[in-house]
Amino acid sequence: MRHVWTMLLGMTFAVLTGVGCEREAGSTGGAGSGATTQSSGDRVKIGFLVKQPEEPWFQTEWKFAEQASNEKGFDLIKIGATDGEKTLSAIDNLAAQGAKGFVICTPDVRLGPAIKAKADANNLKVLSVDDRFLGADGKPMENVHYVGISARKIGEMVGKNLAEQMKARGWTNADTGLCVVTFDELETARDRTEGAMEALAAAGFPKAKMFRTPQKTSDVQGAFDAANILLTQHPGVKNWLVCGLNDNTVMGAIRAMEGRNIGPDRTCGIGINGTDALVEFKKDKPTGFHASVLLTARRHGYETADMMHKWVTQGVEPPKTTFTEGILITRDTYEKIMREQGML
Repeated sequence: MRHVWTMLLGMTFAVLTGVGCEREAGSTGGAGSGATTQSSGDRVKIGFLVKQPEEPWFQTEWKFAEQASNEKGFDLIKIGATDGEKTLSAIDNLAAQGAKGFVICTPDVRLGPAIKAKADANNLKVLSVDDRFLGADGKPMENVHYVGISARKIGEMVGKNLAEQMKARGWTNADTGLCVVTFDELETARDRTEGAMEALAAAGFPKAKMFRTPQKTSDVQGAFDAANILLTQHPGVKNWLVCGLNDNTVMGAIRAMEGRNIGPDRTCGIGINGTDALVEFKKDKPTGFHASVLLTARRHGYETADMMHKWVTQGVEPPKTTFTEGILITRDTYEKIMREQGML
């Protein structure tokens, strides 16, 4: 009987103090995506949910968000929300822990209305980052605050630099093709690839030589498979320019080309993100992965967390939309630039 009373008293203490809530939040994330919290107490709590916690980009966002929490004096609850069920459950758990708001990169932009409704039901403020919520009509949700990259401008940067590399290498329109690995389900992906194609067209590259190939998944394997299909369809192309959603997309296409003995003398790919590009830049010999547009992870991590903190503590509402741009990095320049950005 004494054992039962001890258990009941322990459970009551946990409910009253919030002890054990963090473990519960972690259980919603599955393997590798549990919640972690900065030192707690009476400080304001803010959540930061990401769709792929194992990816360098999101780890870097978290690092900068933690820096903000340390400097501004709030507790940060990090959760890997890898699918819709875990995302909605994580929001409930944030409320149970006493959080006042959260920043989120959703695993599916179509979850926007459900996430907003769940946040409102729990009296939590929400700020979306990276990928913008879509409403039931398929259009961006203007009533949700958003911080994202200027996707089309970054795509244009990719296209402009591909055109410059093509000219520097002496490639002609006749012997060159553009491999565009697409993921049109995601608005930012569509804007990036379309921006790259528009910039190349403006530089005089023929649209007839721009070949789109859709990837089923937005990772290296998905791009590898998509590029292999394209290479089979166009065996006569000598030189290949490559663009896509991100670094992994371009890497996947370059791997497919290497598998067909199309080496770095005949390939030139420019990715987007910068963090995943380190794998290529650190190789002993250069590959066809020429450069990447480094996104400003500090702004997406530190500034969004700081925005949310000011919103919940001072009532300072962030702008409805904030767009960031990127910096081109290559094998020769990445270390210097990433150090300047606080990323190395």
